[in-house]
Amino acid sequence: MTARPANAHQARLLRLLRDGGPNSRAELGDRVDLSRSKLAVEIDRLLETGLVVADGLAASRGGRRSHNVRLNSELRFLGVDIGATSVDVAVTNPELEILGHLNQPMDVREGPVAVFDQMLAMVAKLRDSGVAEGFDGAGIGVPGPVRFPEGVPVAPPIMPGWDGFPVREALSQELGCPVMVDNDVNLMAMGEMQAGVARSVGDFFCVKIGTGIGCGVVVGGEVHRGTTGSAGDIGHIQVEAEGRPCPCGNRGCLEAYFGGSALARDAEAAARDGLSAELSARLETAGRLTAEDVSTAAAAGDGTSLDLIRDGGARVGQVIAGLVSFFNPGLVVIGGGVTGLGHTLLASIRTQVYRQSLPLATGNLPIVLGELGPAAGVTGAARLISDHLFSPA
Repeated sequence: MTARPANAHQARLLRLLRDGGPNSRAELGDRVDLSRSKLAVEIDRLLETGLVVADGLAASRGGRRSHNVRLNSELRFLGVDIGATSVDVAVTNPELEILGHLNQPMDVREGPVAVFDQMLAMVAKLRDSGVAEGFDGAGIGVPGPVRFPEGVPVAPPIMPGWDGFPVREALSQELGCPVMVDNDVNLMAMGEMQAGVARSVGDFFCVKIGTGIGCGVVVGGEVHRGTTGSAGDIGHIQVEAEGRPCPCGNRGCLEAYFGGSALARDAEAAARDGLSAELSARLETAGRLTAEDVSTAAAAGDGTSLDLIRDGGARVGQVIAGLVSFFNPGLVVIGGGVTGLGHTLLASIRTQVYRQSLPLATGNLPIVLGELGPAAGVTGAARLISDHLFSPA
C-alpha cells in the first residue's frame, strides 16, 4: 500500500492502533483531542485509504454500541538487522508482531553487495514461506554511523566498503517499497521501547555490546540521533589516554578494551600466556576464541574469564556513569551478543555506575538486560518504517 495519513490526527490514530491493537471509535475518542464528529471524519478517511478496516461492534459501554476498527491485517513490514557477524531478517504484521524470523552468520566486511545478496535471499525465503507476498515498507539497521535522512553510512569503522553507499536507495529499488535506514543500536532501543523492557519509559539508554559498543539515546519517547546522526557512538569515547589502538584510528577507545572482538583477543592472549587452562584447551581445539568461549569458561568457574568480564564491565560502567550523570535517564538497558556473559557483566557495570554517578541520578535507576534478544533489532526496524509510513506524507 502506498497510502499515507493526510494529517497529524490520522497519524496519531494509526500509531494508537499499531501499539494498542484493534480498538473502538469511542475508546480512540477518549485518547485523542478531537470532537466526535471530527474523529468520525478522520476514521472514515482512513477507512477509505485501506490502511484501516472495520472490525465489528465493540463491547457495550452503555447506550449505543461503538464500532471497532483495526489496521489492515494485510500490511507487512520487513525488519533487517545487519550486525558485524550476522544478519537478522523478520516480517511483521501491522501491530509489529513477528510472523517470520531468520538469522544467518555473515561478515559485514564483505561489503554491501555481498551482504545484500545474502539478505535478499533470506527475504525471498520468508516470502516463499507464505508470511508475506510483498512489503509495505522496510527498516534496515547497520552497525555504524548513518546520515539518517539519506540512509547512507558515514565512515563506519568496522564496515570497509560501506562509506557513502546509498543503502536506502538501493534497497528501495530491490524491495519495491519505502526503506528507512538507521544505526543498529538505535533500532535495538526502538525495539525494547516497542515490545521490551523499556515499554513504559520515555528517557533511557540502550547500550549494545556486540563486536563493538554503541548506545541508543531515547528522549521523550523518541530516538535522539544528533545533528548528523552520530549520537550515542560511545564505543569511541576514550577510556585510557594514549591507550590501545582502535580501528577508528584513535587510541584508548572503549571498543579497544571491550566488546566481542576485544574480549576474544584478550582471551586468546591469556590462553597463550598459560593463565587459563580452560581457555588454553578451547584455543587448542578451535584455533581461535570467541566471546561465547569466555562466557562458557566463566560459567564453569574459570577465574581468568571472570576477570576479563569484570574488567570489561568496569570499563563500560565507567563510560555509562558519565552519561548517567550528564543525562539522568530513567533506565539503562544492556543488550547485544556479549550479553550472553550475563549477570557477571551486568553486576560489574552496575557497580561502576552506582559508585561513580551522583546519588540523585542513580537512586532509582534500573540497569537491566534487554528482554527481546535478537528480536530487538528487527522489531525496532519495523517500528522505524511504520513510524515513517504512519506520518503525514
